[in-house]
Amino acid sequence: MFIHKRGEIWALKRRVPARYARVEKRPVVWVSLKTDSETTARHKADQVWQGLVASWEARLVGNSADADRRYAAAMALADQRGFSFLPASEVAQLPAEDLSARLEAVLKQPPAAQPAEASAILGGAAMAYPTLSEALTQYWALSASAIRKKSDDQRRRWANPRKKAINNLIAVIGDKRLDQITPDDMQDFHDWWHERLETENLTANSANKDQTHIGAILELVNERKRFRLDLPLSGYRFREDEKEQRPAFSDDWIRTRLMAKGALDGLNPEARGITLGMINTGYRPSEGAALRAEHIMLDADVPRIVITPEARREIKNKVSRRYIPLTGISLEVFRAFPAGFARYRENASSLSSTVNKFLRENGLMESDKHVMYSLRHSFEDRMLRAGFDGRVRRDLMGHSLKRERYGDGGGPAFKRDLLQRIAL
Repeated sequence: MFIHKRGEIWALKRRVPARYARVEKRPVVWVSLKTDSETTARHKADQVWQGLVASWEARLVGNSADADRRYAAAMALADQRGFSFLPASEVAQLPAEDLSARLEAVLKQPPAAQPAEASAILGGAAMAYPTLSEALTQYWALSASAIRKKSDDQRRRWANPRKKAINNLIAVIGDKRLDQITPDDMQDFHDWWHERLETENLTANSANKDQTHIGAILELVNERKRFRLDLPLSGYRFREDEKEQRPAFSDDWIRTRLMAKGALDGLNPEARGITLGMINTGYRPSEGAALRAEHIMLDADVPRIVITPEARREIKNKVSRRYIPLTGISLEVFRAFPAGFARYRENASSLSSTVNKFLRENGLMESDKHVMYSLRHSFEDRMLRAGFDGRVRRDLMGHSLKRERYGDGGGPAFKRDLLQRIAL
């Protein structure tokens, strides 16, 4: 109940909503309704409260410290009045009936509130277009729900290329507002990348990743902030050559070079363990790095590892969730590291570079096109040559089956027996 009697006169007493704390310092308002009739007081209370809210909304629009808040307040006020916010130029193009409804909505408010009402309902509030750097900051907030399950390391690896893309664009065209970006700006950025591709021996994929991230960031901000800008983001991608396939290590190279006694002693123990653990499991390096004690089931009837998402860590996709029986050198590794690899659990991004650098510097790459990830290809090749069923190969690699999966694909013992035939 919001009316209370003060002596013989009724008054409105209500707590001020948090939204209006910037323009109304009183936590609770008391307003005399100037009547001793409870029925009249109830009727007047609603009108008085609506008037207070209208005045607070007006003050939000007019008194906000920056353009972004003023614009947001105007949009919210228009929404409260039952209208979608439109720029004045678009309001002017509305059918006469719709325009008249907006004018009437402004005029029915108290005179003191009408300027702010007009700004919101008739589109007088200036669009608060962000600069590129501000758009990136807004993008982080808009994307919060999409990355909430990522680990700190995954968030860093997700954010860094997006930061790089926006910073590259700013370096070329300046930190422009979104409404100021022109096709010529994007052509300048395209030309800048073209020169880099020619002089720095980079691939078109590098340039196109920048374009992809820039497009995703600016389009999301444009959509969610309802700017309705026609951003010049298409037509600037480079044609990519067919993606080069990384070669697999040969079985002989793995046995005689990578598994040779002392060959990997120069690597730190955990990087060495993750590398050797890949040989008979084919896990992605980041998957191996993320394993915890509860994912390493050495005491099970069939010793195995389990690749699964966690509350603070995603996996690549839902088909990446799987178990892999442990055999050969991989089983030996996990007996030595039953709790996993704490050093790289939150820093998997440095793992591949550490291993690749060591292998190259010590003549342990089979060619200049081989990388640590080539061990995953080797695992798949051995399964293919041994005649593994396609379902089993995809289950163990974490690949899509392109049809619904039924059953367990043979079970742990069945998969272990198959893997023992190709184990190194």
